[in-house]
Amino acid sequence: MPITRRLLSRAVLHAALLIAAPLAAAGPAAPAVEAASVLDRISATAMRGNLAFLASDALEGRGTPSRGLDIAAEFIASQFRAAGLEPLGDEPYFQTADWNKINPRRDKNAAPAAPAKVRNVVGILRGSDPALKDSYILVTAHYDHVGLKPGEGDGIFNGANDDGSGTVSVIELAKAFGAQKERPKRSIVFMTVFGEEHGLVGSRYYGANPLVPIEKTVAGINLEQVGRTDDSEGPQKLAFAVTGYDFSDVGAILKQAGDQTGIKVWKHPVNSDKYFAHSDNQALADQGIPAHTVSVAYAFPDYHGAGDHWDKIDYENMAAVNRAVALAIWNIANSAEAPKWNRANAKAAKYLGVQEQRSLK
Repeated sequence: MPITRRLLSRAVLHAALLIAAPLAAAGPAAPAVEAASVLDRISATAMRGNLAFLASDALEGRGTPSRGLDIAAEFIASQFRAAGLEPLGDEPYFQTADWNKINPRRDKNAAPAAPAKVRNVVGILRGSDPALKDSYILVTAHYDHVGLKPGEGDGIFNGANDDGSGTVSVIELAKAFGAQKERPKRSIVFMTVFGEEHGLVGSRYYGANPLVPIEKTVAGINLEQVGRTDDSEGPQKLAFAVTGYDFSDVGAILKQAGDQTGIKVWKHPVNSDKYFAHSDNQALADQGIPAHTVSVAYAFPDYHGAGDHWDKIDYENMAAVNRAVALAIWNIANSAEAPKWNRANAKAAKYLGVQEQRSLK
């Protein structure tokens, strides 16, 4: 985009945020300026550079567990540190587990194997409001992929879109929020998880061993496959779908943010509900947290193939999508009201039940 058009679009965005109806408890002009500043810091170029490394052949497809996954974890932690996030975990920025104990496909009758360390990478941006800073929003993506498959293509399944795109988006969002002098009222936890490709293992491990209180975690936004626009059903430009769109208020909050930033936020008639259970939001929803996944393309060429490379990503579109997501996070973080499960939707009933049971304890 030419510099004049980019500056013009930013000016339009600032104006839209300033004149929009005040969003729940976010206040009028000053918070709107801060929100626009967060959005301004999201860089397509930075994400391109980060993804070119994370999805490079050197990381060998980031299988769980693997040397490439370990390198990716160290890189993500360095980015969280640079963003000014505080570390969470049993090690700074790492929640560690032994893969040989939690792998769902392990042979339980086999002799114990040597520990194989796997790590969720976690940092927190503390909120600024005395009453709300002890409540939390989770922003997540999985940083693993399927690793090496000799004999198929070049044998390296780089996983640029699935889910390197979500991983670099979480990094970029962390940097954008961390750069602000005025922090949002609620705290934001940024996390990338291992083992999604083995059945949401890393996010389920977090759900069983949370680093901030589950009962104080008000929402989860998970990013998966947000870089490719060449969806099998047609190009998806300036648009993203939300899994379980109407299961909770989060879908409407994302749509409102999309309306303000020029992004179509929609419910796919089949896949939005179908894929609710197929990404890391599910592990958080099972804990009663209103959690959903943002995706641009549900199916694209090279899905789980050796050709899912970083140079096929539409970085400008991914940056635009992340600006809408950032505004939704900002709005949740500054609202006195936490998102709620939709009582009128039968598909949300079990998650609402978990949340209500926990509140009774």
